[in-house]
Amino acid sequence: MLPAPKVIFFDVNETLLDLTAMRSSVGEALGGRNDLLPLWFSTMLHHSLVDSTTQRFHTFGEIGVASLLMVAEIEGITLSKEDAKKAIVTPLRSLPPHGDVVEGLKALKAKGYTLVSLTNSSNKGVYTQFKNADLLSYFDKRLSVEDINLYKPDLRAYAWAAEQMQIKAEDAMLVAAHGWDIAGAKQAGWQAAFIARPGKVLYPLALKPDTVVSGLNELVAQLPDVK
Repeated sequence: MLPAPKVIFFDVNETLLDLTAMRSSVGEALGGRNDLLPLWFSTMLHHSLVDSTTQRFHTFGEIGVASLLMVAEIEGITLSKEDAKKAIVTPLRSLPPHGDVVEGLKALKAKGYTLVSLTNSSNKGVYTQFKNADLLSYFDKRLSVEDINLYKPDLRAYAWAAEQMQIKAEDAMLVAAHGWDIAGAKQAGWQAAFIARPGKVLYPLALKPDTVVSGLNELVAQLPDVK
């Protein structure tokens, strides 16, 4: 059994929500080049950290559009800003949850856990996503880095999230499907659970997560009741 955290924080996209529809949309925008999707996402993450380190801030959606235009330019693909935005924003608003998510969240709530989302996406964007995916009722609070203009995995983002919930770092757990997010949480002194969604791996040079699971049901089984 894992030590019981006071708050379980969840990353949103890919951790809770299935990005398949958006991948298809972005691939179509790039002329059917689905092989360019990893380049687009890594470009987006890279430039979110550029914003953080240069003390600038644009929403993750804005950076996503800019990164898609960059990839298109590199590959010689004609793509307008409006079409890039449509390829990302439209499907992103209505992503379905992964099959294990609703049952897992229900079980964690039944065990007495406080659940909070912690995302690089905007406040409005996450509210819309959760509303469309029917996940709003499971979360006690929604936190976005938009409120501090610092993207995860900047350690200050995790410190801020813990402060918002009035807990110490060691009483927080992050659940995420991204190795870079796990790396940040562990370095910040949190517990971390890596959900091994298809195609997702850990960063080998980072601190290891406390557990690796294939779905939320496995994490539920490893956590004690706190009621």
